[in-house]
Amino acid sequence: MGCRACEMACSGFHATPKFSSFNPARSRIRVVIDILNDEYVPVRATDYAKAGCDGRNTYTINGKQYSECSFCGNVCSSRDLFKEPDSGLPLRCDMCKEDPELKEPWCVQVCRVDALTYEETEEEGEEEEKLGDLEIGLDSLVDKYGLQKVIDGVARMSRKGQDVNLG
Repeated sequence: MGCRACEMACSGFHATPKFSSFNPARSRIRVVIDILNDEYVPVRATDYAKAGCDGRNTYTINGKQYSECSFCGNVCSSRDLFKEPDSGLPLRCDMCKEDPELKEPWCVQVCRVDALTYEETEEEGEEEEKLGDLEIGLDSLVDKYGLQKVIDGVARMSRKGQDVNLG
């Protein structure tokens, strides 16, 4: 079953204000659908990748081969998946972290067929510091336009009196 309720819940949770709009294109989770083979695979947005993958790897599900790109959660330049539709900035799943913290992300809470589960695990070794949404967005803009153009744009915005509070 591929009801995609997870996509709607995610987009609503991340709307401003919360739950004011529901647009699956703004979701941080997507259900990859193969109607002919009745396959539905949820994929969540992970990190920003400066370059696309080589696409040589494949996944085999019930005897059918799929490209690695179909199930990749990275935001990259080679496709528009997990990009904010209006700005083109990358989206990343934050597991609905906020204050107070939720017991489970919204996508898991609304999944009535238990296709999604949430489990916290401890990773061995030092955990690499993850970039926040702001840093990911700025990194994406710098890759696309160059550092100087981004700096100049922020300077223009601040001179016009626009709110550029970055932290």
